[in-house]
Amino acid sequence: MKKTFSYLACAAVSLTILALACGDSDPPKTPLPLEDGGVLWVQCDPQRGASACGEGEECRYVPFYDRAICVRPCGPQAVCGQEEAACCPTGEERDGGETTFCLPSEVCEATPDAGDDAGAGDGGDGGEETDGGSSADDGGSTLDGGDVEVDAGPGTEVDAGPGTVVDAGTEIDAGPGPGTDAGTEIDAGTVVDAGTEIDAGPGPGTDAGTEIDAGTAIDAGPGPGTDAGTEIDAGTEIDAGPEIDAGTEIDAGTEIDAGPGPGTDAGTSTDAGTGTGSYTNIRIMAANISSGNGQDYDPGHGIRLMQGVDPDVVLIQEFNYQTDSVADISSLVNAVGSGFHYYREEGAQIPNGIISRWPIIQSGEWNDTQVSNRDFAWARIDIPGPKDLWAVSVHLLTSGSGARNNEANLIVNYIRAQIPESDYLVIGGDLNTDSRSESCFSTFAGVVVTSSPYPADKNGNVNTNFSRGKPYDHVLVDADLNQYRQSTVIGSSTFPGGLVLDSRVYTPLSEIAPVQAGDSAASGMQHMGIIKDFRVPAF
Repeated sequence: MKKTFSYLACAAVSLTILALACGDSDPPKTPLPLEDGGVLWVQCDPQRGASACGEGEECRYVPFYDRAICVRPCGPQAVCGQEEAACCPTGEERDGGETTFCLPSEVCEATPDAGDDAGAGDGGDGGEETDGGSSADDGGSTLDGGDVEVDAGPGTEVDAGPGTVVDAGTEIDAGPGPGTDAGTEIDAGTVVDAGTEIDAGPGPGTDAGTEIDAGTAIDAGPGPGTDAGTEIDAGTEIDAGPEIDAGTEIDAGTEIDAGPGPGTDAGTSTDAGTGTGSYTNIRIMAANISSGNGQDYDPGHGIRLMQGVDPDVVLIQEFNYQTDSVADISSLVNAVGSGFHYYREEGAQIPNGIISRWPIIQSGEWNDTQVSNRDFAWARIDIPGPKDLWAVSVHLLTSGSGARNNEANLIVNYIRAQIPESDYLVIGGDLNTDSRSESCFSTFAGVVVTSSPYPADKNGNVNTNFSRGKPYDHVLVDADLNQYRQSTVIGSSTFPGGLVLDSRVYTPLSEIAPVQAGDSAASGMQHMGIIKDFRVPAF
């Protein structure tokens, strides 16, 4: 992941502001997220050294926060570049008060031998985003997408232990000079290896190497062995006919239409009637709605938000849950919909994925050359009828519109090379777009419809970041599927362009039970969910 030198200086400064806002407490200090869901402190893995940090930075354990973060070495003559930052030791015993770094002022004030405040008075420019950009407008909301680059994911980037990289001599301790290395004292025993206290996230199983990503073990569900060929998919014998499509099990009641009650399915106009069952209602949701500091769904806020609107297909980002084992991921998926299928990309810190009511008969990931901690996940879904639905789950960079347009070009080229024009297509997820005039939308328009109407909340707000000021998240479908678009109807509420799901403004909440009013306001909540509905012929 590409990060800029200047950003992390800003990151350290903003950490001061955020941590001060938290107040003193006995547990390890953790800066609160920004208003738009982003975070500025860059957590890293001491065992991997500075691999997750920017150029010229080191991964250092800071006792004040009880975790390792990316920091820039400095000396008596150095200027940290921000008013709130100072040049001081991290507080590790191994530093001995000699090795100094640009750290938040509160760390320096609490650390003996803090030294001179070499960074005072410089001001700075607001910093850049964690995944390599410099768009610092709207008071920090541009960092909203940066959160995806900061938190180090579900453990593999955080859980380090002492490792050999921690005492890597000049690799880590370079700072002021060779005298800093302090011999074996660098190792610092349990001071460096904070065990599960550093690991913070899902537990000791988090750093299970390839077992986290689970390769085909996690992804196995969608494969051909799961779909069992035509026996499960069964063409029109299962997908159509009055026995399944027309009855209450699929078309009506709480089974599909979302738990809040029979009013959710808006009568026969939304349910394709009770006759031949020749149409299928498909609700598609884009969901970058993880919460907490681990960029996962463990706290449960995002799971409730998905349950409350009962989607048929979810394009999910930051697809982490507890230890990320097959059992844990399957538990999350079954909480969204019992017996649902899923695909989760392999080897990613914050993976993209797809959850589906219907069998996934083909799946994989396309390389995102612009970023290192996730790719583009795709799945071919056997929806009722002769056409399949191809779903592409994406999480674009926050670094700037140019980088996002590069990613859009990659995605469009992949689609044209692999997906039949005769099938349905949806691209969805967190695009991190500052406006609807960005060039990436013109690029995406080559394969999907990007024009209005747009999803909105009950107040008509179409923006989706935490502060509701920018259109970050989208569900974009091709012309073939767009012709079957219909209003999103939940209980007695109708949203002609689709729904921006924000529990802070949705009323009545009983329509989207079990959602709680504070779910969209949870600490670390990324963005709002986006929903569009379609009534697709199954013939």
